[in-house]
Amino acid sequence: MKRLSYQIYLTIIACLIAVVVIAGVFWARSGGSMHARQAFSVAGELAAAALPSSEEPRNKQAAALINYAKRLNIDLALYTHNKDLITSTTLKRMPKPPRDKNHSGFMFQRDGPAWSIALPDGRWLVARVPRNRHRRPGLRLVMFLSAIALVVGLLAWPVVRGLTRRLERLQEGVEKLKAGDLEARVEVEGRDEIARLALSFNAAAERIKELVTAHKMLLANASHELRTPLSRIRLGIDMLVKNPGKARQDQIAHDIKELDTLIEEILLLSRLDARHKLDEDEKIDLLAMAAEEAAYYEMSVTTGSPVTINANPRLLRRMIRNLLDNAIRHGAPPISIDVREKDEEAILRVCDNGPGVMLSQKETIFEPFNRGFKKSSTAGTGLGLTLVAQIVKRHGGRIDIIENPKGGRLNCFEVALPKKIK
Repeated sequence: MKRLSYQIYLTIIACLIAVVVIAGVFWARSGGSMHARQAFSVAGELAAAALPSSEEPRNKQAAALINYAKRLNIDLALYTHNKDLITSTTLKRMPKPPRDKNHSGFMFQRDGPAWSIALPDGRWLVARVPRNRHRRPGLRLVMFLSAIALVVGLLAWPVVRGLTRRLERLQEGVEKLKAGDLEARVEVEGRDEIARLALSFNAAAERIKELVTAHKMLLANASHELRTPLSRIRLGIDMLVKNPGKARQDQIAHDIKELDTLIEEILLLSRLDARHKLDEDEKIDLLAMAAEEAAYYEMSVTTGSPVTINANPRLLRRMIRNLLDNAIRHGAPPISIDVREKDEEAILRVCDNGPGVMLSQKETIFEPFNRGFKKSSTAGTGLGLTLVAQIVKRHGGRIDIIENPKGGRLNCFEVALPKKIK
């Protein structure tokens, strides 16, 4: 009984039964309505015209009543104004007019329905269909409504079952996803709320798959990348014990800094992967921020016009810094930074005079731990451009590698950011 399909279906059946019962009761109680009273009044006038008056002998009234009953093919009983029996056309007991009513109406007895009709001279005429021909009150109406309820019930079951079957498939998808099946998806049927729920589930499952896959790849790559600085630090410590010196200490300090940077960027990348929205955003002059960051790098030039955008200042500063670090490590001076406004977007372009990126590497250059440059003076962490791409994505922008207008090589990173974060 806990199945949703049974609950919905039984609710429909219960409503149909209630409609049948209410309609039957309403029909049964409608005998005292104004239209029914008018009909009984007309029937009383016609019966009074067909029967002898109350002053005639009872045998004459009885004979006329029997003749009248034969013509109408019903059982009749005639009562005085005090509701005492005058005569009856049947040997079976006929019901008396109700003493608590002073008007005509239906009477519902164990022997079947009857009608009490008040005659103009005060007498009462009770009519009843013979038992072998009468039907119970509202039987045909109840049967008709019951047939409708049966048809509706038969037609409602496939609809209800189809609805709950879709929910069951959605539940199966959730169970598979909970069990670790990242490929679990559900079929989207229709355009109703359940279809939208299925779409949301598929989108959530795809997002979970992306996050888990990215974290697995990050963990695998990070475990490999962390070994290199750790091995150098271990080796440096061993060498420092045997042959202490300033150069050895500086090398160990450099390796520790590289390890710290790598860990910081791994943690930041993990946080960016797990979030859809930024924690905070402020109004930022992109040109001013770019000029501040460029001041730390020699042979760099900042040009353009002021553009104000809404962005996370800490992440945006990290994005500019990583682009400049990438130009220093893998490019050649001079480095140019240009900020412009175009089509309600802020365009930040960082170019260098290095060999650039090969066309075959353009699609993979933003992947974690990808060091696909032709020439590199320093190894780096392999996460700088990945962080840039993630930061741009979190701000609703886009990033691309374009040709340097001066050199014609793919050594310009162009970032487009919306002026307002949606």
